[in-house]
Amino acid sequence: MAKTDVKELLDAGVHFGHLTRKWNPNMAPYIYMERDGIHIINLYKTAAKLEEAVNALKKIVISGRKILFVATKKQAKDIVAEKAKSVDMPYITERWPGGMLTNFVTIRKAVKKMVAIDRMKQDGTFETLSKKEKLQVDRLRGKLEKNLGSISDMSRLPGAIFVVDTLNEKISVQEAQKLKIPIFAMVDTNSDPGEVDFIIPSNDDASKSIEKILSVVCKAIQEGLDERKQEKEAASEGSSESTEPEKTKSKKIDAKSSKK
Repeated sequence: MAKTDVKELLDAGVHFGHLTRKWNPNMAPYIYMERDGIHIINLYKTAAKLEEAVNALKKIVISGRKILFVATKKQAKDIVAEKAKSVDMPYITERWPGGMLTNFVTIRKAVKKMVAIDRMKQDGTFETLSKKEKLQVDRLRGKLEKNLGSISDMSRLPGAIFVVDTLNEKISVQEAQKLKIPIFAMVDTNSDPGEVDFIIPSNDDASKSIEKILSVVCKAIQEGLDERKQEKEAASEGSSESTEPEKTKSKKIDAKSSKK
């Protein structure tokens, strides 16, 4: 994957941090300077950390695991939903369901309930319900879709989570930490980088900055998906080729037997 151009990060406003009085001292290694009371992020370090993060994400995807994207703040949620959908990855952009990771079995039961309602509508069972019951079922289906529809295909815990703004998504970070699920995140100057396994020092408030980082991340994920597909196809071809000689050998043995 090509290295990220620092100028592109600059143009997207990735370098703008928070007010100096709101900073987290642990972010000092990633701060370039102070300007007009605002911390400026060192984009050369951002580019290096971004490259490190996408390489790790790519490996996780090639292994067949999912990346769960988390962003519930207004300026990030639509971008994250769009980018995650583009690479067929699960995402949470509404309220984080408590126990989403630490109580995953219960969350899966709720998702199965949503699937069961859809099945009722397909097999005609839904039509046998009273008007009041139909209304209740539809409301439940709508609520489940809003909160869990974007993770309906996530049948097991993700291989990693990608967070936009760790301060805003504290619960998701804590749950991932508890289960030792790798955490990738856009971390601004007011956040603690020590909570994250793969930090991307960046402006996590501006939509342009979020879009830029997510574009690079999702491009790497797509590359990982493509590589995994190619590997599986190559393995499948190799497997079919290895059975050919056995088939030929078997035919020869059958031919000899028939001559006798």
